[in-house]
Amino acid sequence: MITALLITWLIVVGIQLFYILFCFSRTAFFQQPQPITFPQTGESTAPAGMPERDRPGVTVVVCAHNEGENLRELLPLLNAQAYPVFEVLVMDDRSTDGTNRYLENDIAYLSHIRFIRIETDHEHVTPKKYALTIAIKKAAYPIVLLTDADCRPASESWLAAMVDPLTNKDKAIVLGFSPYEYRPGLLNLLIQSETLFTAVQYFSLALAGSPYMGVGRNLAYCTDIFFTNNGFYSHKNVLGGDDDLFINEVATGRNTAVCLDPATFTWSKPKETWTDWRIQKRRHLNVGKYYKRGHKIRLGLLTGSHVLTWALTLPIGLVVLVMALTSRSYTDTEWLLLLTVTGVFGFRILAFWGIVGRISYRLAHTVHWVLMPFIDGMLALYYGVAGLQALFTRKNKRYSWR
Repeated sequence: MITALLITWLIVVGIQLFYILFCFSRTAFFQQPQPITFPQTGESTAPAGMPERDRPGVTVVVCAHNEGENLRELLPLLNAQAYPVFEVLVMDDRSTDGTNRYLENDIAYLSHIRFIRIETDHEHVTPKKYALTIAIKKAAYPIVLLTDADCRPASESWLAAMVDPLTNKDKAIVLGFSPYEYRPGLLNLLIQSETLFTAVQYFSLALAGSPYMGVGRNLAYCTDIFFTNNGFYSHKNVLGGDDDLFINEVATGRNTAVCLDPATFTWSKPKETWTDWRIQKRRHLNVGKYYKRGHKIRLGLLTGSHVLTWALTLPIGLVVLVMALTSRSYTDTEWLLLLTVTGVFGFRILAFWGIVGRISYRLAHTVHWVLMPFIDGMLALYYGVAGLQALFTRKNKRYSWR
């Protein structure tokens, strides 16, 4: 029995090491090209041969439903972005909190802002996908940069740096990072940890040539790729997926770039209660079943091996304890396997600690590096529980606008 357990453990730890050393390391040591910036005053820093007038225009899209207070904070920040040609298009989707009144009466001084009011819901498509579709159709420029009303760009260079990779004619998509604001408590630690590890996965797989998702809080793409794909048509009735399912369909290793520049991060407000967070995660897990088969296999191997790497320590530990208490001796093969797997497991913990810790440092110090071994085990438990819930929970409830 112990031989079978040890061989299984060796296999899953080996899979983990492969992902950590050959996939996650791409993000840890990725060299971000220096973005071209456009100061609000003074001469442009654009290099010779790339004058400001030749930079592509950009439409920043913010879809909002009852986000009046957030828009009052966000829109001046977006209007102040240092970029030569852009607009901010706010999609007010049936808000009842005074958002429309604010947009009609109080934004005249924000020269880059315009808005469209959506008055009705449509049964054939989810509300946010409808709002995004209208926004992209009405966009004045060939690049859209998406964010949410509760996000805040880290700097005035956010727009310029996020769309800079699209000056490469081969690129049509840019994946950005959106960390959550810090709060005390276990819930926020779990949110920060899950956000970090999700980013580790989608950045690393994109850099490995297999992009599978992005986050709509910080995502740029060319409108051409949206229309070529018929927008969100294949998943128009799926709640959620306006970011990850769309990117899952259209992204390739050739047309996708990543942006790890801290100036491009968009900070978002985290959920404050366990109930709200569970609802959000349940919706995110629900869209994963629509991913391409190859992506589901790769993510399944990654998540399954992570869970089993930690889960198998318990039965193996119990078997070792029983053998010690009953004075049963190991065979040479069992002893060699036990030493080998224990060493590989220890190396895997150190590799995760070092590489994911370095990525966390690059991504706004999302989780302190000292906590990495704890976070490693906590995420394994979280993914295991979430996977079981996904298998045995029926999803027949429509949760929210987003």
